Amino acid sequence: MATTELDLSRVEGLIAGYRSHKEQIIGLLQDIQAEYNYLPRPALEKVSKQLEVPLAQLYGIATFYKAFSLKPRGKHCLSVCLGTACHVRGGARILERLEKDLGVHQGETTTDNLFTLITVNCVGACALGPVIVVNKDYHGHMNSSKVPAVLAQYGGGK
Repeated sequence: MATTELDLSRVEGLIAGYRSHKEQIIGLLQDIQAEYNYLPRPALEKVSKQLEVPLAQLYGIATFYKAFSLKPRGKHCLSVCLGTACHVRGGARILERLEKDLGVHQGETTTDNLFTLITVNCVGACALGPVIVVNKDYHGHMNSSKVPAVLAQYGGGK
């Protein structure tokens, strides 16, 4: 969805819920991202103006936390854990397979906007490593040969 086509009416409702709780700005940004699947600049500008929070401060928060994205993400966010436990068990090979099968590199979104592929340092499931997380679904004990089946569960793959 191009920026000029964004319907920001929902942002005003979200802002209203936080107007008296400006200290909870991260929660508001999470709600906006849940609505649009990223943080569109016009939405951040509206938050800045209505809550009198500097736009630079909002961008500082959005770029500090890896959970936020300033670019549109795919329908499914696919996170590959590359923490120590997952890395030594083949996390990098799983990432390579996903990049090959999806036709994107880490940090990119597929052309059909179905998947965004990212890497994370830890998902807190070391005993299940290597792990990939699709949206909020954990897939443990992964290996390269399991990648096509996981992608198929979400409508992707070859």
